[in-house]
Amino acid sequence: MLTAAIAAPVVLGVALPSNLFGSAPTDRHWRAEANAIRIVDGETIGLGERIVRLDGVAAPARGEACRAASGEAFDCGGAAAAALTRLVAGRPVACRIVGQDGFGRGLGQCDAAGADLNRALVGGGFALATTSGLRSQETAARITAQGLWANGAGAPLTWRTRN
Repeated sequence: MLTAAIAAPVVLGVALPSNLFGSAPTDRHWRAEANAIRIVDGETIGLGERIVRLDGVAAPARGEACRAASGEAFDCGGAAAAALTRLVAGRPVACRIVGQDGFGRGLGQCDAAGADLNRALVGGGFALATTSGLRSQETAARITAQGLWANGAGAPLTWRTRN
């Protein structure tokens, strides 16, 4: 009886699949053709059935208000999503999945036909860098008033207060 009680967990541990409880995805390279891609927001892409959030990138949420130099309000989250749409421009997208976010979505380093989407979105001024690897692109976009940085005092509040 004691032997069975000890042997049962060992047998189950070997026999059950290793990803039974939702471990990280085993397929680390995800790809989709242009017709299977959808832009969810300024930092999230649908690759067919899979959802990927761009790693190291924080774009404004859809509906977040910004102000143009003229004082007119506009949706800066929508502007970030439009920038990502232009970067993808009907090309296939490939992502190297480097982890998962708190919602279980893949975190990826993505490119569209060789164009690094993470770097281009931050460098174009439509997202903040959340990792040190993209800080120089953010700094350059801020200095040269690219994208949402062109609006100065009208940029998202979280951006204006960032060091």
